[in-house]
Amino acid sequence: MTRTRILAALVMAPLAIAAVLFLPTPWLMLLVAVLFLGALWEWFGLAEIDDSLARSALLVLNLMLMVALVWGTGGTAATLVLFKLAVVLGVVWWLLAMLWLVHYDFASDHDTHARVFKLAAATLAVVPAWCGLALLHNDGPGWLLLALMVVWGTDTGAYFAGRAFGKRKLAPRISPNKTVAGLVGGAVLGVLVAVIGAWILDTPLPQLPLVALVALLAVLFSVVGDLFESLLKRHVNVKDSGNLIPGHGGLMDRMDSVLAALPVFALGKIWLGF
Repeated sequence: MTRTRILAALVMAPLAIAAVLFLPTPWLMLLVAVLFLGALWEWFGLAEIDDSLARSALLVLNLMLMVALVWGTGGTAATLVLFKLAVVLGVVWWLLAMLWLVHYDFASDHDTHARVFKLAAATLAVVPAWCGLALLHNDGPGWLLLALMVVWGTDTGAYFAGRAFGKRKLAPRISPNKTVAGLVGGAVLGVLVAVIGAWILDTPLPQLPLVALVALLAVLFSVVGDLFESLLKRHVNVKDSGNLIPGHGGLMDRMDSVLAALPVFALGKIWLGF
C-alpha cells in the first residue's frame, strides 16, 4: 500500500465509523445517498455517458427512485417492506452479475445497447445497497458497522494473503492482481470479524454459525462487486473510476465491494433472524 493510500484510509475510516455510530438513520441515509449518487456519476462515465446533462438526468431519476422508496414507507422506518423487496432484487442482480463476469465480452461494445445494460446495472447495484444500509442501521448501528467491517476485513485479508501466497490468479482477464489465496485469506478474516463482532453485539452463541454463513456469502458477493467494477473499467480501458480520493481513485473504487455485500448481509440477517 502506498503512503497516500494509507493516509487517506486513516482519514476516511474514522469518519465513516463516526457517521454510522452517531447519525440517526434518516440523516445517515441522506449522507450515504449523496455518496452513492456520486458513485453513480462515475458509473455513468464507465458506461460512456459523456454528456453532463444526460448524466444529471439519470442521476435525478435514481434520486427520485430513492425518494419514492422513502415515501412508500410513509416517511418512517416502521416496516420498510419496499426496502426489503429492493434488497432481494439487489441480491438477484448480483447473482446475474456473476454470469456477466463469466461472459466477459457481454455489452463490451460501445453502442447504445451496451450502455443500457450498464445503466440498468448501476441502479440495481446502488439503490438496493442503499436500502440494505438503511435496514441494517435501523436494526442498530452496530450491525451496519459490522457489515462494513466484514468488507474492510476481507480487503485487508485478501491484500496480505495475496502478497504472501498469491500465485494462482482468480480472474486474470478481469483483474490480474486478484488471486485465489487472496480470496481465501479475505474470506477467513471477513468471517472472523463477523463472528467476533456479532459476539460483541450479544448475539446468542447458537446463532453465531448463522452470522458466519451470512458473512461468508457477503464476502463472496463483495468480490463479485469488485470484479464487476473491474470489468466495466476494462471495457473502457481506464484504471480508476475517478480521482476524487487520493491513492484510492474514485468513489466507485471504494464502494464496489460494499454495494454487493450490503444487500446480502441485510437479507441474511432478516431471513435468519439474528
